[in-house]
Amino acid sequence: MRAGVRIGVDVGKARIGVARSDFHGMLAMPVETVPRGAGDVRTIVAHAREHSATEIVVGLPIALSGGETASTQDARDFAALIAASSPDAPVRLVDERLSTVSAQQALRAAGRTTKNSRNVIDQVAAVIILQHALDFERASGTPPGTLVVP
Repeated sequence: MRAGVRIGVDVGKARIGVARSDFHGMLAMPVETVPRGAGDVRTIVAHAREHSATEIVVGLPIALSGGETASTQDARDFAALIAASSPDAPVRLVDERLSTVSAQQALRAAGRTTKNSRNVIDQVAAVIILQHALDFERASGTPPGTLVVP
């Protein structure tokens, strides 16, 4: 397992969930929900710099069938923008199938409704995406997903 903080990103149409790992890559934790729009990439890159991140992991929405969804290209484009703005931390795209559904289920199990969870659902999805990437690397010994070339 490579050492260093990683930043996890869940790209949505209205909001972007941001998470980070500890230095040893064991645990993902929520950071912030960023409104989608002007300054969103700058905010994510600022989090990467603040935590001296060694990598940024962006969730890639893939259909259960393995095909692309309406949001797949949007996530690819957003990851490319981050990669172009963050020369110090490489960006990787990782499969995020069911991350938002898992986040909603976890929040519901904790007694939160969808209505009162909107401000954190994207952060929880980012935590799930990042934790999956960390677990994959720990189990396989290889970095997760695919590297984004700016």
